[in-house]
Amino acid sequence: MTDGRSPRLRRQWRGVTVALAAALIAVGVALDASPALPRLPGPTDSAAVQWAVPTAAAGGFVVWFCRRHLDANHHDANRRDAAAGASEEGSVTEVERPRSYATLGVANGVTVARGGLFAAIAGFAAVEPAGRVAWLPAVCYGTGCVLDLADGAVARRRGRTTVLGARLDMAVDTLGFLVAPVVAVVWGRLPVWYLSLSAARYLFKAGRGYRRARERPVYDLPPSAVRRPLAGVQMAFISVALAPVLPAATLRPLAAVVLAPSLAVFARDYLVVSGRLSSGDDDG
Repeated sequence: MTDGRSPRLRRQWRGVTVALAAALIAVGVALDASPALPRLPGPTDSAAVQWAVPTAAAGGFVVWFCRRHLDANHHDANRRDAAAGASEEGSVTEVERPRSYATLGVANGVTVARGGLFAAIAGFAAVEPAGRVAWLPAVCYGTGCVLDLADGAVARRRGRTTVLGARLDMAVDTLGFLVAPVVAVVWGRLPVWYLSLSAARYLFKAGRGYRRARERPVYDLPPSAVRRPLAGVQMAFISVALAPVLPAATLRPLAAVVLAPSLAVFARDYLVVSGRLSSGDDDG
């Protein structure tokens, strides 16, 4: 075990960054050679270059977020363990420092790979391909959602559940819930009001941050039996919406059906963290 700012950990982060950049560049080169991407008017007639701009921004966010939270690459149970042993007969004893890892670990590598898949989707907000390439956003998003089950399972199996992993997983999930619906809306597959799902996640975080900044109480969310299943429903629906299968006229009413429960849960959760609703009222 070592400090989260160790040179070895930073070298691994740089290696992951280079690998992610190389993978996205390879996709861009393949798209540039594909006749399925149109030639667009602008500073460059290459649709692949226009695809690369939002992709680079999204991919850059993933590796920046990982780098920013490298110090949190320690076991997520250590805070509770340390707190439990911090007091003895009313006196405060020295608290053991959290165990930090010198490597990112397989699970965090999978999470960064998920971020790369979602970054690739972001580029399709700038271009809309034809033929088989039109399936690429749906395949990338669906694969990233399946890997969402894998990274947590790998971390638990290897005993490497970390604060970094939890934060990175949430950031990548939020990125996916942003870029994939935006692409579906830009392509005319989903109505613009479906983006309220993406906005709700950021508004929830902003609301908590505002309360903390104003030194108002922010309460913990109790466990819920509905949050993760609803997120899974949204992921499946977005994957279907990105795939060139169902017509937009069919997707619009389905969007309303799957969106309403998720927005209701976001609203309820904010009432809980702001103290307007007792956590005991959360029966989900």
